[in-house]
Amino acid sequence: MANAGSEDAAANFEPLRPKLMRIAYRMLGSVADAEDMVHEAFIRWMRTDRGEVREPEAFLRRTVTRLCLDQLKSARRQRESYVGPWLPDPVVEEDDQEDVTLPLLLMLERLSPLERAAFLLHDVFGLGFEEVAAAIQREPAACRQLAARARTHVREARPRFKVEKQQGLALAEAFFAASRGGDMKALGAMLTADVSAHADGGGKRPAAMEVVLGYDAVMTQYERVAAWLQENGSKLVRLGFVNGLPGFITLEADGELQTTALEIENGKVAAIYVMRNPDKLRHLH
Repeated sequence: MANAGSEDAAANFEPLRPKLMRIAYRMLGSVADAEDMVHEAFIRWMRTDRGEVREPEAFLRRTVTRLCLDQLKSARRQRESYVGPWLPDPVVEEDDQEDVTLPLLLMLERLSPLERAAFLLHDVFGLGFEEVAAAIQREPAACRQLAARARTHVREARPRFKVEKQQGLALAEAFFAASRGGDMKALGAMLTADVSAHADGGGKRPAAMEVVLGYDAVMTQYERVAAWLQENGSKLVRLGFVNGLPGFITLEADGELQTTALEIENGKVAAIYVMRNPDKLRHLH
């Protein structure tokens, strides 16, 4: 009977796993950490007196949210000692269906853990403030204030320009061809005047130690990159949407994967996000 009960509990948990992963990933920006939080929630679910749980999904959302709040405390300490710019783990999809884009994930990093949780649970996942309050153990009125404060901070990170799927993928493909082929004229024509380039190597692979700002600085950087790539090679694995932005996965000369995501404004590239840290790319293999 115990085994049957365990099997039923696992069967009830599995359909909820994708939703719980979405919450945990958006809270933490790390696929591995999100998987750990969901796994811990599963362990706690198996140990719980499930007969006392009226709404398993709400119970598990609360469990994952609280685990993530605890994890964020240590994650913030790790960020302080991180080598170079930090970017969230890349999640690659066929379509631009991501409700939390990469720029918004970066903006969420500036919020307090409670602001982040309140905003995500209410504004992104559509939960009422009563349930948000139960999840983060605050009064509903306090949760409204937390979400409101967060909303003012993240509003500017919302995409101002919706990019049609094929247009976005075509621009990503053209960016790959120009940057790898050394066509600086074509590449320059794609960039805005205030373009920025962000590269996360995490101290594990070569990458710029600071965000590169402005057209001239980004072009200078890509001239060096293109010269190196023409000698060493870079293979396109696939086009796709990286955290909601058009981009691509490549196989680099060192045998490691890399993702590039492009933030588009008025048909031009306003920001380039390159993930090179192999620890953050393992799930893509």
